[in-house]
Amino acid sequence: MTSTPRSKRTRKPPAERRAEILDAAARLALEYGLERVTTQQVAAELGVRPGLIGHYFATIDLLLCEAFARAVTRERGALLPADDDGLPPVRRLARFLARIGDADFADLGRLWLNARHLARYRPNLRAVVAEQEAIMRAALTALIEDGVRTGDFDTDDPAAACVVLLVTIDGLDSYANADEDASSIHPVLDTLTVRVAERELGLPAGSLRPER
Repeated sequence: MTSTPRSKRTRKPPAERRAEILDAAARLALEYGLERVTTQQVAAELGVRPGLIGHYFATIDLLLCEAFARAVTRERGALLPADDDGLPPVRRLARFLARIGDADFADLGRLWLNARHLARYRPNLRAVVAEQEAIMRAALTALIEDGVRTGDFDTDDPAAACVVLLVTIDGLDSYANADEDASSIHPVLDTLTVRVAERELGLPAGSLRPER
């Protein structure tokens, strides 16, 4: 009786497998929070044994930190896409503000809130959060500096304007886990980031009206 040969399991290249693990961990972080980034949950997401995750990430702390960085890096790329680089600074900023306030990015606000809380107890995560914050500040400050050079924005301190805007966004994100969104407190919060940006950059009201 002839035996049927077993099909060989395809082994993925290490770089591809590591990227796959990070992608799954980043999805979990965005959708459910960093607490769900565990060896067991990531393994279940990929349909592999937990030991495989440990082979690529020696500690869960390392995986959690890299998953956070991967998630926010991708989201930042969607908020400030390279395709917008050729647009006037006012339009680029208007698009950024429209996107950051959209429901599609609600999970990003929750992730930042989650990461900042956990960073209090996790020094490695605290360092990664600080690094990602610095990257975001640099990207948004560069956009504002472009606007100053073109004469679209009027500010003596682009970095300060950037910080004010990001703190405003973070303040609204603090309501991310509430049963109702921030605008339910008062309609003024619907346009808060736009009005703050216009004030900080010397723009007429309505210059940064929401658009895609």
